[in-house]
Parts: sequence; C-alpha cells; structure tokens
Amino acid sequence: MGLIWFILIGLCAGWLAGRITKGSGFGLLGNMAVGVVGAVLGGFLFGLLGLKSTSLLGSLVTATVGAIALLALLRAVKR
Repeated sequence: MGLIWFILIGLCAGWLAGRITKGSGFGLLGNMAVGVVGAVLGGFLFGLLGLKSTSLLGSLVTATVGAIALLALLRAVKR
C-alpha cells in the first residue's frame, strides 16, 4: 500500500511543480512522471539536510520540492 501512496503523491507533486514553474514543464503526463522521480530526489535531498516528513502533507512538500529541482535540472540540460 505504501508504494501506491508514493506514486500518488509523486503524481500530485509533478502536477504542482508544473503549475509552480509555469511553462518550463513537459506537459501534464511528463510533469507527473517527473513528480514520481522528483519524490525520490526530494526524499534524498531532505535526508541530506536531516529532515524527514512524517505526514501526508510533508511528503507532498518533499516530493514537490524534488520535482521542482528535477524540472530545473532538466531545463538546464535541455538548453
């Protein structure tokens, strides 16, 4: 069941990251895929800082930050 929540949170985070970055994304489905990968990246980055999310909202924030970082990285590589 945890994997399903992880994917759902990642999908929502990708959508949010696409809305926040406005125009720098990869469309709805692309941003959602980036969100799932960004959730892993966000967890890694927050872990390096010693932060850990314990709630659904915290997980969404972590995944969204990771997705925004991944979108920025992909945008930089794309140029």
